[in-house]
Amino acid sequence: MIDQPTPSRQPGNEGQHGQPSRPGPPPSSARSYRGVGRAWLLVAFAVFMVAWGGNEFTPMMVMYRKESVFSPVFVDSLLASYAIGIAGSLVIAGPLSDRFGRRIVMLPAPIVAIVASVFIALGETTEWLMFTGRVLSGVSIGIAMTAGGSWIKELSTPAMDRTAKANSGAKRATMSLTGGFAIGALTAGLLAQWAPLPAQLPYVVHVALSVASLIGLLQVPETRQSAHLRVKGSFWSDLFVPTAKHPRFLLAVIPVAPWVFGCAGVAYAIMPALSQDRVSAAIAFSAAVTALCLGCGFGIQQFVQYLTSPRSARGQIIALCLVIVGMSLAAWVAASRSIPGVLVVAVLLGGGYGLCMISGLSEVQRIAGPDDLGGLTAIFYVVTYIGFLFPMILTKLSQWFTYPMMLGFGVVMATLALVVVVLNSRRHLPSVA
Repeated sequence: MIDQPTPSRQPGNEGQHGQPSRPGPPPSSARSYRGVGRAWLLVAFAVFMVAWGGNEFTPMMVMYRKESVFSPVFVDSLLASYAIGIAGSLVIAGPLSDRFGRRIVMLPAPIVAIVASVFIALGETTEWLMFTGRVLSGVSIGIAMTAGGSWIKELSTPAMDRTAKANSGAKRATMSLTGGFAIGALTAGLLAQWAPLPAQLPYVVHVALSVASLIGLLQVPETRQSAHLRVKGSFWSDLFVPTAKHPRFLLAVIPVAPWVFGCAGVAYAIMPALSQDRVSAAIAFSAAVTALCLGCGFGIQQFVQYLTSPRSARGQIIALCLVIVGMSLAAWVAASRSIPGVLVVAVLLGGGYGLCMISGLSEVQRIAGPDDLGGLTAIFYVVTYIGFLFPMILTKLSQWFTYPMMLGFGVVMATLALVVVVLNSRRHLPSVA
């Protein structure tokens, strides 16, 4: 989802409570990869496949709605259950990988993703199977974003890969997640639209590829040998994040965070559902809208150096302006059911999603110290996934309000968030604080 830093401390930083920590030389298994410099690819492929499994469900929502086996609210609640799984594992997996190592925490991620796909494939008509599968899918994503992303970053250092540059780790982790989210949704949508066994085949493909990714992952060396000996304090102390109370975080980051996946949820969960009766291939159309939204989010992040500033909240301001325009157009499209309008909304809200994500994470990096970067980043992620509740809430409220009215209310809330961020754009900067 998404040029995002990995929420974990790196070897060589200070320990958990300011204690110096000096990593030893790379293990012999790591040194064996140094000449090839491609160990990170195996982790990246595993992260890619976990992300694939997490987002392949999105276009499938159209099919589940058309089958009318589940209520519309339950179908939308599966986005919320996914977000709950992510939030829980984000908070726990990052500190665990700092304390015990990346490998032991990341290895279960493809396994959990495989079990999740099996449950969902078998749960076409069974709510508890579907719900459990979505929670497990979220758990696997949270592990991949934290332990997997940190592992990629540590394998992307000059000691492990002579071709690596300063920002190679973050870019490789980002590309793995974003590629998996986009390709997983597109592939699942196309298979569900035109292939046999539409409710099972997309998940069978994911399971097969995930098994291959797990086999590859087993060959990758640990990058934090004896990590538990270098982290001071109890595991529960890892979860305490003092900088979460920083006024910059509260006033310039939190107002933006829910719109990260709020944008995505509206663009590729709400809009295709409202217009599915106007297209002949509704599932494929939903998959294309999802890929378009994520592609625009990835694209805008390539220009982040021109859109953000360490001395103001310029990035968040531009992002919220995109959200306001996108949500305003979404309110009109909800009334007109315009197919071109759905695509334009995906472009605008995709850009808002990408810029909300990268500008918020950039602020987190500047606010947090080496001892709580992982914790503060995890908190930011948890707040971003509140946006996955939007489709479920809107579907429930549609009994009393129209979609143009509700999306118009979203415009008002985004405008209020913009006011808060503008008023605090140059205040409480970390260097001043």
